[in-house]
Order: sequence, then structure tokens, then C-alpha cells
Amino acid sequence: MTIGKIETDTLVVGAGQAGVAMSEHLTKLGVPHLVLERNRIAEGWRTQRWDSLVANGPTWHDRFPGLEFDDLDDDAFAPKDRVAAYFEAYADKFDAPIRTGVEVKKVTRNADRPGFTVDTSIGEIQANRVVAATGPFQHPAIPPIAPTDDCLHQIHSSEYRNPQQLPEGAVLVVGAGSSGVQIADELQRSGKTVYLSVGPHDRPPRAYRNRDFCWWLGVLGEWDAEAMKPGTEHVTIAVSGARGGHTVDFRKLAKQGLNLVGRTGTFANGKVTFEKDLAENIRNGDTNYLELLDAADAYIARNGLDLPEEPQARTLLPDPECMTNPTLELDLAEAGITTIIWATGFTTDYSWLDVNAFDDKGKPQHKRGVSTEPGVYFVGLPWLSRRGSTFIWGVWHDAKHIADHIATQRKYASYKDADQREAEKVSDIRDTKKKSIA
Repeated sequence: MTIGKIETDTLVVGAGQAGVAMSEHLTKLGVPHLVLERNRIAEGWRTQRWDSLVANGPTWHDRFPGLEFDDLDDDAFAPKDRVAAYFEAYADKFDAPIRTGVEVKKVTRNADRPGFTVDTSIGEIQANRVVAATGPFQHPAIPPIAPTDDCLHQIHSSEYRNPQQLPEGAVLVVGAGSSGVQIADELQRSGKTVYLSVGPHDRPPRAYRNRDFCWWLGVLGEWDAEAMKPGTEHVTIAVSGARGGHTVDFRKLAKQGLNLVGRTGTFANGKVTFEKDLAENIRNGDTNYLELLDAADAYIARNGLDLPEEPQARTLLPDPECMTNPTLELDLAEAGITTIIWATGFTTDYSWLDVNAFDDKGKPQHKRGVSTEPGVYFVGLPWLSRRGSTFIWGVWHDAKHIADHIATQRKYASYKDADQREAEKVSDIRDTKKKSIA
């Protein structure tokens, strides 16, 4: 299906949580706009997540201000399909101008007039502004160390659905952020032998002294941190809302039967090597965990809060054998490993956005989502304005800032000087006279 030429003030590309939030704020400000989505609203929550996934934050936190999960308890963790339905309902709430099933192929700045020409699967669109709301989870990232052995079943975590889809045999899960930990735990509980490759990570408590970690990061100002601490660029976060929510504890996972190894090194001759950093990574995660407990205790004392003490939260299990005598090499066949799941994150792809808004490595250049290319914006990216930018509520606030910027630019663009105002007045008088004569 093709259409005639469409003109709009602002074109939003992507109708996930970022695009829906963007549309809400533009609607409130009276900014004419159109949202294009190549799949369905919140498609990532539908088809890039495993079956049992729930949100990592409770429903009182992981939502937009204008709509609650009225069918779930405030402290519950919403299932992935419920999250997708939530964004559909939110878009319906303000009649968001979203067109699904439309792919944006190329955006280029107009050379002889304001705005951009947008080539789409249904035709050309002219827009004064373009907001890239495609988010950070665009293309699964599998590192170049991945073996080329056809006998191994290899998938990215975004392709994993449930234990039943995997062939018989043991599984190596590479990456111990939230996705890797939860997938490895589910597979081990299903009866599979699982090896989990653990790299640097933060390990917050799921809850402490009757407060979820989302609350603690809020009152301690951590969500508003504007930049990563030096040296933490590759540190993931290990947190889970599964089974009602629990603190990720690698020592408990080892006791449960998971085989923990360090960061994955190389694959050669049917063998895989691991770094000697497992114990260090786990202990650094412990430090992060205990530091948050310390900060929470200090906050409670400072504010005189009546919250129950939780001394058992500081009790750590003894180091398991995998930490004191780490596995540094595995023969894949001998270990019975038939599947590798790469929980190694995603890369972005802005090849469709042909504008001067990127550095020499293809990374977006912006300040709080306002790019170096006038009229181009980004929303939904990690650390767009703060640590909380990729959380649902953080995306909503970032989108508000960008929408306000767009509204301000529209006011400047509509300004008329004295001569223009006078000419407009004269034209109006002439038109009135013509109508009266007619």
C-alpha cells in the first residue's frame, strides 16, 4: 500500500515505550505529529523476550504516570505480554497517531527548504523534525569469539523462549546480566546442566528493609546520576523480578547447581577457555550490594524512618568450589554442551538516519536527546539524561524534555517581525473587503 505525500511537523520513528511517551507529550503540547512503527506497538516486549519474563521493577515504579496496572498489585512484576498490552492501552488513552506496519527506510535533510524527507515503505513524508525512538535493543550483539561449529546450537538471548525449544544437552549461557542470570536459572530449574559465564556486574538487593531496590535508588538519588562512574561502562546489572522477585546471589546459584565460570575467552579445537576473574567479579558484585545496604541504613538513620532491621541481608554464603578452584577450560563435547546462549546485549543501527548527528563511531551525539543535527532527536537510549533513562518512567520524563524543546522551537519558527505582522494585517483587510464585495 502506498500513499500520497504526507506532511507533518514531527515524525516519531518507533512505537515502543519511547515512541508512545513521545506521542503523549507532543499531543499535550498541540504539536502535529505522526508515529511510525514497522511492527506492532511495543513489539520488543512481544517477540524479543522469553515466555516467562516479567518486568524487573514493580508495577508502582515501572509505568507511566498517567495509567496504573489496575489488575496487578503495586508490588507485582508485570508479565511481558501485560507490559505490551499496557502500552497499547496507553496509546489508545490519548488516541496516539500511530501507523503500524510501516518501515522508515531513509531520512535526509532537505537542501533547499526546512525539514527532512523521509522515505518509507508506504511513500514519502515531509517532516520538520524527526525523533528516533527505536531504543537501544535493535540488533542482537554476538561477539566475534563465537565458534563456527555447526554442531552447536547458538542463539542470542532475544531468541530464547523456553527450555523446551533447546536440543538435548547442557547449555553455556554467556553473560550474567539480568537476562543471562534469569535464563540460566530457568534452564537449570528445568533439569538442564547449565554453565553461566559471569563478568563484571552490579548486584543490588531486590528489596531491603521493606523497600524495593527501585525505591532505594530513587531516594538515594542514584536514578538521577548523569553519567556512569569511570570504569563501569561494561558493568551489567543482575536483578530479577522472577518468581515474585528475589535478590540475585551467585553463591546461591552455585549451591543450587549452576556451574559458574569467569568471562568467556576463546573457542578453539572444540574447547572454550574462561578468564580467572570469577571470584573477583562476584566479590565486586558483593561490594556493590553491601554499599547499597550501607547507604540505605544511613538514609533510614538520617531520616528517622521506622523500617524493620534486616541483619540477615548481610550474611553471605561461603565461597563455592567454582570460586576457589575455577574452571578455566571446558571440552564442549565432554561437558555435553550442545547449546550456547549469548546474553551479550544489543547494538543500535541508525543507517536509515542520514544526518549529521553521529560521531566517527556511529554513536549519537546529543545533549539530553537533542542532537547535534538541528531538528533530530533521540529518546529511549541508556543514560540519555540519567541512569534511569532506559526504565519506563525515565523514558517518559526524557520524552517530556524533548517535546518541550520541540514546542519551543515551533514558537521561534512561527515568530513574525513588525513588517511581517503589518503585511499580514494589510492582507487580512484586503481579504475582508473582497468578501464584502462578493
